[in-house]
Amino acid sequence: MAVSRREMSFRRELMNSTQMKRAVRRLAHQLVETISADEIVLVGVRTRGVPLAHRLKRIIDELEGKDIPVGELDITLYRDDVFSGSAVPEVRPTHLPFDMVNKAVVLVDDVLYTGRTTRAALDAIIDWGRPKSIKLAVLVDRGHRELPIQADFFGLQLETLNDESVQVMLDETDEADRVVLWGLSGEDEHAT
Repeated sequence: MAVSRREMSFRRELMNSTQMKRAVRRLAHQLVETISADEIVLVGVRTRGVPLAHRLKRIIDELEGKDIPVGELDITLYRDDVFSGSAVPEVRPTHLPFDMVNKAVVLVDDVLYTGRTTRAALDAIIDWGRPKSIKLAVLVDRGHRELPIQADFFGLQLETLNDESVQVMLDETDEADRVVLWGLSGEDEHAT
């Protein structure tokens, strides 16, 4: 059963702006230490994965003196729950202006939870081409996988409760840089 944000209350801040900048820079360093800058392409998963991918690109370009390709991926029609609701899904454009053959695609997303979004992104990428490899970089890995998917690179890893929600806010989309934890309102609010 889905719970709206209105039924949830603020628990705590997981990352402030400074901590987010450090985490993104650390992710960029991990990427270039693991993957050749000549092979890497970044693909942001809509919505917040896109600005995160662009942030990573700027840092990697600075570190490596390269112009790393970056793309934007909409996975709406690849989701396993796309037609389970009554509303017509909003499909946004996918923009992958590069060839993926012999490239190391790094999927970039804000939060890894059940793994279903990542599974949909993998299906979408494979429809666009056959890359050399696909890796996953997320700002927050919050646990509770429903599929055998894991992040190769993450900024923060934590275990959350099933009734909690992690919200990543970015300047580009939310006019603030922070990550917060929300929980159900009520008596269980202070549960550990």
